[in-house]
Amino acid sequence: MLEAIGWLATGRSIRGASRETLVRHGADRAILRAETSITDKQDLIEAEIPVVRATRTQLNRRPIRRHAEMAPALQVSVFSPADRRLVEGGPAERRGYLDEVLVERSARLEAVVNDVEQVLRQRAALLRQSGGKLDPSILTTLDVWDQRLTMSGTELVVARETLVEKLEPLVSESYTHLAGHFEHVTLTYRRSWTGELVDALRSAREQDVRRQVTTVGPHRDELEIGLGFTPARTHASQGEQRCIALALRLATHDLRLQDALEPPVLLLDDVFSELDPHRSAALVERLPSGQVLLTTAVDPPPAVGAHRVVEVARNSLLGRFSGQ
Repeated sequence: MLEAIGWLATGRSIRGASRETLVRHGADRAILRAETSITDKQDLIEAEIPVVRATRTQLNRRPIRRHAEMAPALQVSVFSPADRRLVEGGPAERRGYLDEVLVERSARLEAVVNDVEQVLRQRAALLRQSGGKLDPSILTTLDVWDQRLTMSGTELVVARETLVEKLEPLVSESYTHLAGHFEHVTLTYRRSWTGELVDALRSAREQDVRRQVTTVGPHRDELEIGLGFTPARTHASQGEQRCIALALRLATHDLRLQDALEPPVLLLDDVFSELDPHRSAALVERLPSGQVLLTTAVDPPPAVGAHRVVEVARNSLLGRFSGQ
């Protein structure tokens, strides 16, 4: 259920699963359909996920080109145990997190992210084609890609840096609430170059051709997360890393509340099994208003007042209702 809702809102798996695993074994496609209601406006979202062909998504029977167009009808915030990778994982995890937030907030930045990814693929193919040699024809084409990467890459990095500035105080506030004591969480964006990106690309060109990879650019930048005065990736405990990851997601949700007509739907994927009772209760207390769908393999904290409970047992769904 969470996977389906997340896919309709974002056009991708919230677990990073491949398309083949989203389709029932033996079937050639999956069909998703949801009706949403925001204030007085009702929308119909439909999607087809084939195993081999391109996916198709419609909003009110009209095809959409970018999933940012889905924002007025459905937005989600996702919390899961896998979020700890944002802290303990490599730089790509944190860059992906920033780009995910930017895309959710702006159709313009979705196009910028896509352009950067496309240019990097084209540049990588050209570098492989060079065979490690500085051929004049290769260098001429590199000039074209470098100019384009400079334009889109610089815009993307400036947007990331602005986002980090907005997130940092929200992350610290959320972490303090979850942990039960004050501890400053720092977010620092580190570029992989200095000066203008086009100059950095030219300076690294000989090395890039020799190694056949692009060594500087937005795909090499890092978001450093600190807890107090130490790097959270290497010095924070597992419990602290989970707490920071949740604080990142809560901060993202708070930021998106500024853009949305209604709060995004919160998808909590088995988060309580990873938290101690204190942090579980603090998370429930910290959850903002709005619709929440959660899965759990353990009993949720007493503070969770479920409107509807669906038990999954041996591939059958048993509905149990509570509340009004």
